[in-house]
Amino acid sequence: MKHDVTPEIHKSEQEWKNELGSERYRILREAGTEAPFSGPLLNVNAEGAYVCGACGQRLFGSDSKFESHCGWPSFTRPEQQENVRLLDDYSHGMHRTEVRCKRCDSHLGHVFDDGPGPEGTRYCINSRSLDFTPSSQR
Repeated sequence: MKHDVTPEIHKSEQEWKNELGSERYRILREAGTEAPFSGPLLNVNAEGAYVCGACGQRLFGSDSKFESHCGWPSFTRPEQQENVRLLDDYSHGMHRTEVRCKRCDSHLGHVFDDGPGPEGTRYCINSRSLDFTPSSQR
């Protein structure tokens, strides 16, 4: 299903802090990571949409979620590639590919090339960087 990318959002970091709270701010705006196996969306298996926890942009569908046993929700692909931005990340002494929300530039997680299916990708995303809307509520 195709969804349009909404216009970019620009806010001050103080506005983000006020809206997100300390833990979500740390993950979404400071590129933090939640502890593995601690996120509230890790074991959600219902049909629905995963949206950016900062701005509400649709990012992943439940049809692309899979159990990777890595400790974070994993997806094979975004609903629309245009809704995410991929950046080189050289933190922690290694090269990774960071995944950010294209609409608000918030950190979501990282993408790796060890996923299943034809895409072969594993979008490893922090639970606290997402909100989930079940299909029954859309």
